[in-house]
Amino acid sequence: MARKRKGRDISGWLVVDKPAGVTSTSVVGKVRWALNANKAGHAGTLDPEATGVLAIALGEATKTVPYITDALKAYRFTVRLGQATNTDDTEGEVTQTSDLRPDDAQIKEALNTFVGDIMQVPPKYSAVKIDGQRAYKLSRAGEEVEIAARPLWVEELVMVDRPDADHVTLEMTCGKGGYVRAIARDLGEALGCYGHVVSLRRIWSGPFAAADGLSLERIEELARTPELDAQLRPLEDGLADLPRVTCPRESAARLRNGNPAHVIANDIEYGEECWAALDGRAVAVGRLMGGELHPHRVFRDA
Repeated sequence: MARKRKGRDISGWLVVDKPAGVTSTSVVGKVRWALNANKAGHAGTLDPEATGVLAIALGEATKTVPYITDALKAYRFTVRLGQATNTDDTEGEVTQTSDLRPDDAQIKEALNTFVGDIMQVPPKYSAVKIDGQRAYKLSRAGEEVEIAARPLWVEELVMVDRPDADHVTLEMTCGKGGYVRAIARDLGEALGCYGHVVSLRRIWSGPFAAADGLSLERIEELARTPELDAQLRPLEDGLADLPRVTCPRESAARLRNGNPAHVIANDIEYGEECWAALDGRAVAVGRLMGGELHPHRVFRDA
């Protein structure tokens, strides 16, 4: 018999404004403790030195995490020109330098080549797996790693500030799996001057914004109180990018048991993924086929 998890059955999303110097995993642990929750996870890792929105899913909301990790997200970051590092950020050692400094027009022109469908090689110090091993572990062990390029959708990449000749601040909106450090590295190479990230902030991720996030200090202040519970957003927020159908009351039990059931849908194509709601609460996610929802993800009745 599986051992029962400790903590409360509590579901929803808590939006955190992650500070620099802590891991995403440690933030999840802090939130789980503060809410005395029995289950928690995050929607998209941030590097330890990165800041910004980190959406923490509790309980049944963890089932909606894939829809947030797949959603568009936006970053604001500053690139140090003239230096390449082995980690593509300030944590690594400088490996190459250049006295060349492109002007604003050259930077803006180069940015255009990183918009749309691009192929990106993740940093060698990343969590990408190579033959079952994390790339960063192999790199730290001194092994030479080769990572295959992978597709990335970049919605927008613009220059928003040029503090001085050595630095440029950019904002990027992209899809799943984008590495900002790789953008900085590749931009520096395209400009012929090298580059690495010196600061990084995730502004928003899907429906969640850093501006709405709680600091870790505030979470600690409100820990184990109803006031912190009140900060939870409904699990349905994790389904914001999916179309919604109405679940008749008589269909709810069938859907929650994983069986197809009749739903009321308008303007949704056959085979499209959507979520069914009963009194505004999520019952299941599935594919619409001939007036029935065929569920592949179900939610317990709250």
